[in-house]
Amino acid sequence: MKRIGAPVPPKAATEERASRPRLDVRDLELVLSLAEAGSTAGAASALHITQSAVSRALAQAEARIGTKLFARTARGVALTPAGERLTAGASRLLAELSALERDVAAPAPPVTSVRLVCECYTAYRWLPSAVQGMRKRLPGLRIDVVLEETKEPVKALVDGRIDVALLTTAALPRANGKLAEEPLFSDEIVFLVSKTHPLANVGTLRRKDLSEHPLITSNTPASEARWFMTKVFGRSRPSLDFMRLPLTEAIVDAARAGMGIAVLSEWMATGYLGNDDLVVKRLSSGPLRRPWRIAYRVEMRDAARRLTGTLVGAAPRLHAATAS
Repeated sequence: MKRIGAPVPPKAATEERASRPRLDVRDLELVLSLAEAGSTAGAASALHITQSAVSRALAQAEARIGTKLFARTARGVALTPAGERLTAGASRLLAELSALERDVAAPAPPVTSVRLVCECYTAYRWLPSAVQGMRKRLPGLRIDVVLEETKEPVKALVDGRIDVALLTTAALPRANGKLAEEPLFSDEIVFLVSKTHPLANVGTLRRKDLSEHPLITSNTPASEARWFMTKVFGRSRPSLDFMRLPLTEAIVDAARAGMGIAVLSEWMATGYLGNDDLVVKRLSSGPLRRPWRIAYRVEMRDAARRLTGTLVGAAPRLHAATAS
């Protein structure tokens, strides 16, 4: 029988130390800031510390975990595969910790009904299951997804038919004191090609590649199309060959048949990569990340912020190792 206060045997003490996390919250925040900024200078500015402090803290974190998280590049720093895995889980862990702290500190809230909609259908790839989980983790909120308001979420928000909207490119009306918005997260737009496609063996895609091959996509709203053109081509407006299909399955199958380059959110792409017949590509200029915001009626501010902490960790991520 183990007596309370008895010395811990050396082997047991070693096992106990091994089971403890080697990284703490500050390490996770540092890695996420570096991943977002892409440089130690940018992370230092975001964290309000010196650049040398960022470098020192990163070196210490890498030493504790026993692997490199970032590699030096001409532009700054880039995540290693190990760093990609860490950042994929870090956002979720920090969001869960914040949500736990709020739940512990706050009294049990009355049940609030929240009518929620997304501007882009891609979020519905994971949102229903996330909502089911949120009902258990946020017992003070009753969340209902209002699919019929997807086409015009801002108008539905203005008219009071919904309470919260997850937006990508749609803009809220100016000087409307009844509405507010905050940054939420981003998803990555990726490119899928068949393993027999001429671009299958290139490392990354150039702008020229997108101009020379058909782009297979859905009937995206005009605002999203403008966002894509601006992010990828800047002020230039090349003539592109678009093949627009209404269903994700059709988009992927057309890419699988070698008919062009499928343009999809990582959320949609993850479900079609199991047969090893498609290759994921990114742009040579770097990951194409699409920012999301959470917009809400001001009277729903507390509910929206509680939702934010849970949603940040709910969105699935396409593992970097699948990209060529």
